[in-house]
Amino acid sequence: MVCDAKERVVEDLLAALRDTAPTGDGRLLARRAAQILARAIDGEPASCAVAGPAGGGVAVLVSGSAAATVTGAEGEVHLSGADSLTWTDRLVGGPLSKIELRLPNAGSSSPYARLDGGVVAGAGVELDLTQGGDPAFRMPPPPAQSQPQAQSQFGSSGHPETISAREPVVPPGPGGLGPFPPPDAMPQPEPQPAQQQFEPAPQQQFEPSPQFEPGPGRPYEPFGPPPQFDQPSGPQAAVSAPPVDDVSESTQLDSTPEPEPAAMVYGVDCKNEHFNDPRASYCAVCGVALPQRQLVPYKGARPSLGALLLDDGMQLRLDTDYILGRDPDRAAEVQSGEARPARVTSPDGSVSRRHLRIALDGWDVNLVDLGSVNGTQIQPPGDPNFYDIPPNEAVPIVPGTTVRIGVSRTMRYEPHRDS
Repeated sequence: MVCDAKERVVEDLLAALRDTAPTGDGRLLARRAAQILARAIDGEPASCAVAGPAGGGVAVLVSGSAAATVTGAEGEVHLSGADSLTWTDRLVGGPLSKIELRLPNAGSSSPYARLDGGVVAGAGVELDLTQGGDPAFRMPPPPAQSQPQAQSQFGSSGHPETISAREPVVPPGPGGLGPFPPPDAMPQPEPQPAQQQFEPAPQQQFEPSPQFEPGPGRPYEPFGPPPQFDQPSGPQAAVSAPPVDDVSESTQLDSTPEPEPAAMVYGVDCKNEHFNDPRASYCAVCGVALPQRQLVPYKGARPSLGALLLDDGMQLRLDTDYILGRDPDRAAEVQSGEARPARVTSPDGSVSRRHLRIALDGWDVNLVDLGSVNGTQIQPPGDPNFYDIPPNEAVPIVPGTTVRIGVSRTMRYEPHRDS
């Protein structure tokens, strides 16, 4: 780990490192770091780079101006926090040969500046996994137990039972966002006695994406299972894969988006003149309170509603509609100029040619499954389950929602705004 942040944030990150080091689970370290960085955002994200072992590979997270380079079976993988709204994270498969974590203006590494443990002042760290050698110092053996009778409180082994780290679940593609389960402090969805109870959808080879603790923006409201979503009645059958024209797993915009006039919607200004959803209690930019009874809505240009962050690092800025799929250019909505094409593919062929539409309606972000073969599922924030959405119906999503496209592709709705 390398970081350049406020002292309090550094202390929290070091505590997370000490807590997770015994488990050897780099994914757990990345999750803890993401939660700490989310709480600390009060402007520009702190510069921080974190890496830890994950099933023969490495889990990497970078934010701010930090960067990471991982060399291994996938070649050189470069990650930069400057390319993301908050941070970038990824699971890189092994075997690995070198890991570099750097802060801005870091110089070249020196073979004489060896670090086997502890904390030092520096601007980067380089780990060469091709070189072996004895450690610079050896830890003394633990002192013998002088009072054997004290062992009884932990059982016959003399130590508390250790909960082993779970094996990582790696997506079929070469890259993606690491799975981040929601924090324990996240409010649980309240039961809805008047609504139909749903069975959770079959669990795929994925875990929930990171959940962010609420900042000074719009307060979090518990979000229960959507009442109109159909759930699979049994184990999912084998994926029906349409013909795959391109085995690439990357996401790309098929055309350079031209600037479009912003949609005109009714909203209110905070005292700092940021245009907001009239239903919001706090400004989405600066976090000041919005006294509803004292504000008069007026019609103005709608700002970006945030971004959709895909598992390969691609971001779709929410200022217009999108059509997602293997061949979105042929969609009628794209041909008519109603939406932009975003090409999303997967090796298993579970993404349809015209799979999903992202439709903006006022201040709401809606999903419309376009009758895809393998469907679309959503995971509301704070809910461990995914739910199928009905085809050809607009389904609104809230910030923090994870969306599964087909079987193996995911994206997350981030509400970040800067204007």
